[in-house]
Amino acid sequence: MRAFDADNHYYEATDAFTRHVDKRMQSRCMRWAEIDGKQRLLVGGKINRFIPNPTFDPVAKPGALIDYFRGKTSITNLHSAFGELDPIQPAYRDPAARVELMDAQGLDAAFVFPTLGVGMESSLAHDRDALLAAFAGFNRWLLDDWTFNYHDRLYATPYLTLADVDWAVAELEFVLDHGARIINMRPGPITDPAGNRSLGHPDHDPFWARVNEAGITVAFHAGDAGYGFMLEQWGVNPEFQAFRIPALFQLLTMSPISDTVASLLADGVFLRFPNVRVATIENGSEWVAPLCKKLRKVYAMRGPMWDEDPIETLRRHVYVAPFYEDDLAELRDLIGIDRIIFGSDYPHAEGLADPISYVDDLTAAGFDAAEVDKVMYANAASLAVPLTG
Repeated sequence: MRAFDADNHYYEATDAFTRHVDKRMQSRCMRWAEIDGKQRLLVGGKINRFIPNPTFDPVAKPGALIDYFRGKTSITNLHSAFGELDPIQPAYRDPAARVELMDAQGLDAAFVFPTLGVGMESSLAHDRDALLAAFAGFNRWLLDDWTFNYHDRLYATPYLTLADVDWAVAELEFVLDHGARIINMRPGPITDPAGNRSLGHPDHDPFWARVNEAGITVAFHAGDAGYGFMLEQWGVNPEFQAFRIPALFQLLTMSPISDTVASLLADGVFLRFPNVRVATIENGSEWVAPLCKKLRKVYAMRGPMWDEDPIETLRRHVYVAPFYEDDLAELRDLIGIDRIIFGSDYPHAEGLADPISYVDDLTAAGFDAAEVDKVMYANAASLAVPLTG
């Protein structure tokens, strides 16, 4: 069986956000400090708690929380739920060691995403200069340590933001020049002191035009999407911490990824730029059915305002990586077999310890051999090839 994992992760080196950042900016970006005998990451001068242990040494075993995420057990003590921790492994920080591990796992290729990096943009949204300096430095660290295309096996995802469109275009040129096949962005609105903007705001057209020309895939990976304002409205501490998300936040209906895809559709990004392909990673698929229901209603009510049925646009341009516990058959019916990609979230505690065991969930959902091959390999592999025409 061929397998292309659309959601692998590395654990960042401790200098990922400092190695290439101007020292004059580091106090406004990221720096380390020893506080109460522990290494703490300061972001924008404040202790950042997105990841409980941002040094990643030791780190949780892959798949430690799988029974919890399958709904088979509950957690009363988060610390004990992770079980015994492991020392950091070479394969978590070195691409050559990772490829050896992938050979043993039966993985042909993988998209590789940040662990810490997906939670940093919101913490610097108030300081645009620091935000841009931090992620420009991060992308250069990523190029140093992982490259953007390691032997056509590992495709690391540089991180871009539209907080400054000129910066985004220039940074996109940089990563394209160095072999990037996929980029990562935060789901959610674009923050700006002058007023937030949607992803498809006309000011962003120079960026989407260059993405369209290059044919590169845009991934929206889950992380801190800046939706803490919802918790504030309900009187809950809005600070985002992985694995410590209040139950109320999980039950509220606003979804960063659903809103992101909706904005791209409503703003006509895919129609103006037909080569733009979007992959939603580690956002699951429970958001797809409610969004499709809304799209059907809005299209029926305001059809003349749409150039085409937005569900058809979604089915053509948006690829979804469902969680292993999601309704896979329903997703196939909604977006079609050609737009589903498998992601294991390896080596995270909430992911699969054995990435290709994902096939068991596909077969249990009634997927045949040809469908399994598309989900497990062909669909993601197509995203690693620049789209032309």
